[in-house]
Amino acid sequence: MKSHSTRSPTTPVQRRGFTLVEVMVAMVIGMLGLIIMMQVFSAAEGQRRATTGSGDAQSNGAMALYGLQRDIRQGGYGFNAANAFGCPLALPAPASRTLTQLAPVIINPPTADVPAGDANTDTLLIAYGNNEGPPEGDVITAINGLQLAVQAAANYGVGQRVIAAPSAPTAGCTFTLAAVTAVVAPNVTVDDASGAVDGGTLFNLGANPRFLAYAVRGGNLTVCDYLAADCSSAANYVAIANNIASLRAQYGHASTDVSGVDSWDQTTPASANQATLACLWARTSALRIAIVARNSQLERDQITAVAPTWAGSDTNGDGDSTDAGDLPVNLSARGNWQNYRYKVFETIVPIRNLPWMGTCT
Repeated sequence: MKSHSTRSPTTPVQRRGFTLVEVMVAMVIGMLGLIIMMQVFSAAEGQRRATTGSGDAQSNGAMALYGLQRDIRQGGYGFNAANAFGCPLALPAPASRTLTQLAPVIINPPTADVPAGDANTDTLLIAYGNNEGPPEGDVITAINGLQLAVQAAANYGVGQRVIAAPSAPTAGCTFTLAAVTAVVAPNVTVDDASGAVDGGTLFNLGANPRFLAYAVRGGNLTVCDYLAADCSSAANYVAIANNIASLRAQYGHASTDVSGVDSWDQTTPASANQATLACLWARTSALRIAIVARNSQLERDQITAVAPTWAGSDTNGDGDSTDAGDLPVNLSARGNWQNYRYKVFETIVPIRNLPWMGTCT
C-alpha cells in the first residue's frame, strides 16, 4: 500500500531567525542612539555645572562685597577728627599689641598688623566705634590719676572703650584703647589714662568698637576682630565667604579739600608731620574695591582664557594695564586657575566719616 505525506499544502514555510546583517544594522542604530543620548546628557550636565557654578560665585561674591561695604562705610566713626589719625594704637588683651596707626581703613597694612593673604591679593584693616555720643570727642578739662574730667560725662558708660588724644596732631603720639570703669560727673574713670593731657580730647568708641582685619586666605575671604583675637596670627581668621579668588582695593584721593576724588592708588597716607598726615587722611574719601569670586566646580577643560578685569586694572583708561598705578587681577598663583569660571563684584565705597573733619592745609 502506498504511503502519503501528512503535511498540509497550506502549512506555512518554517520561520527563520535574524540574519547577521540585520543584527549589525540594529547594533549600529542602537549605538547611534546611545551616542546622541550621551551628547545630550553631556551638554545638559555642562549647562547645569555652569549654571550652578555661576550661582555659587554670585552668592559668595555678593556676600563678600556686602560685608566689606558695610564695614568700610563705618570706617572712622567715633574718632573722625584730625587729632585722632595716624598715631599708633595700643590694644588690650587678647591682642595685647600696638597697631601701626589708627585710621578708618588701611590697604595692605604692615604684615605685623595683618599677615599677607593669598598671592596677588590685598588685605584691609578697618576701624570704627559704635557710640551714639559726639564723634568729634569731648574736651578733657582736668586729669586726676585715672579720672578724666569732661564736659559731657553723661555720654559715657561703664564698659565703653575710649581713646585719649592730644588737642592737635602731635608727632610721636601713641594712643591707648582704655575701658571706662566708672562715671561720676564730671569725671570718667578709665583703666589706663596713657596719652591723656589737659585740654586734649577723649573719644568714646562705645562698648563694641571694631578693629577688623580682612584677607583672602586659602581661597576664602576671612576676617578677624582685634578685640576678640590676636589678628597678627593668620590662624585666628574666620572664613565668611568661600571661593574668593582675589580682593583688590585702591584709595580715592583728592588733591585739595574742595575737589572730588582725582586719583586712585594703593598709597597709604604717610608723613613725618602729624598734621600733614591727618590732612592726607582727610583727603582720602573713598575706597574702590573688587571681589573676584570663582565657581566651586573645577572644569575639565580650560574655560577662562584671561583673568577678569575691573576699573583698577586700567586706572588711567589708556587700555594698558601695565602702567604705574594699575592694579590688574592676577590669578596665576593657582596652576589650574583657567579651569574655573569667575565673576567680578566691584564698587566705590565712600569713607563717609572723613568729610566731617573739616579743611586742612
